[in-house]
Amino acid sequence: MTTETTPNTSTGPAAPLPPSQVTRTPAQGKRRRALLVLLAVVVVAGIAWLAYYLLVARWHQDTDDAYVQGNIVSVTAQTPGTVVSINADDGMRVKAGQVLVRLDPNDAQVALAQAEANLAATVRQVRGLYSSVDSAQADIAVREVALRQARADVARRSGLVASGAVSSEELAHAQAQLQAAEAALSASRGQLSRNRALVDATTVASQPQVQAAAAQLRKAYLDLQRAAIMAPVDGFVAKRSVQLGQRVQPGGALMAVIPLQDVWVDANFKETQLHNMRLGQPVRLTADVYGDDVTFNGKLVSLGLGTGSAFALLPAQNASGNWIKIVQRIPVRIQLDPKQLRDHPLRLGMSMAVDVDVHEQGGPVLPAAAADKPLLTTNAYARQLHDADALIDDIINRNLPRARAS
Repeated sequence: MTTETTPNTSTGPAAPLPPSQVTRTPAQGKRRRALLVLLAVVVVAGIAWLAYYLLVARWHQDTDDAYVQGNIVSVTAQTPGTVVSINADDGMRVKAGQVLVRLDPNDAQVALAQAEANLAATVRQVRGLYSSVDSAQADIAVREVALRQARADVARRSGLVASGAVSSEELAHAQAQLQAAEAALSASRGQLSRNRALVDATTVASQPQVQAAAAQLRKAYLDLQRAAIMAPVDGFVAKRSVQLGQRVQPGGALMAVIPLQDVWVDANFKETQLHNMRLGQPVRLTADVYGDDVTFNGKLVSLGLGTGSAFALLPAQNASGNWIKIVQRIPVRIQLDPKQLRDHPLRLGMSMAVDVDVHEQGGPVLPAAAADKPLLTTNAYARQLHDADALIDDIINRNLPRARAS
């Protein structure tokens, strides 16, 4: 009888089944599909991000470290005085030339009256100098006649002394009169020269003494006009500190005028973001006060010439102590559209979000030419000097004969 023996498989590892015979549970299949979907999503997102960076992101530099800046025009007194009127307060709109503060004008009015009287008196004194020239010329003519007569007397007596018809004493007396006539003529010519030196090559209006008196009147007139302190520019009043009855001194700040129509944005970019920035590149901005509902269009007009630490009162001394590298920021100035500022006004210090489009690389990094005109000007004070000159001309003409008016 033959006995079959069954191989003992428990003593060794089982041989792996071929892939075709591997069976997967439903949970394993779902997990594999999920991983494949996740992998596809990651790959697509990576490709999308790479395409976005190459086509869009690398051509834009943005920051939210940006703030509205503008000119703060201080309104100061130009002459000392006591405040008697305040015509503007914080937040009020003012125009260039509008009177903001008035000082007590009494002292200035007295000084102006004295200057007017001094100019009138000086004009009349100078008229006397011109008259003295004419008088000196007439006196010289008289002295010349007397000199000729004295010379004739001496010549006539000199021929008669030998015959005894004229005594030596009489001749000596005639010679003394001749010397006196010569001295008088010389003195008259000297006086004429001195008078002419004061009026030669001048009219009464251009004579130095009249010009000095006119300058005093001009100063007194300006002091009176400056008792009314005016706004230098159009804008809005801020930081009013002046009070009624206050005694102000020249140079003391009374208030400020801020022209909100001319504000700009200083955006502080990291130094690593400046590589492709050029002057003239377009900028899109949003303000926290308006949110994304309002977008401002700007233009890059200036790249800062130093970091904030470089211009600090106490700049960092990296050569001493421990040193840690910190990426610095450079202020970039952005000019805004005036029309958009009128429609959506901004205040100084407001936060902005800035996005610079750096596609255009043709502009310079630094300006190539110097400015050919003033950046800011005011004509608020020009009228004061014009009116002072008109008053001077009127006083001179009123104290001058028509023949000398030119």
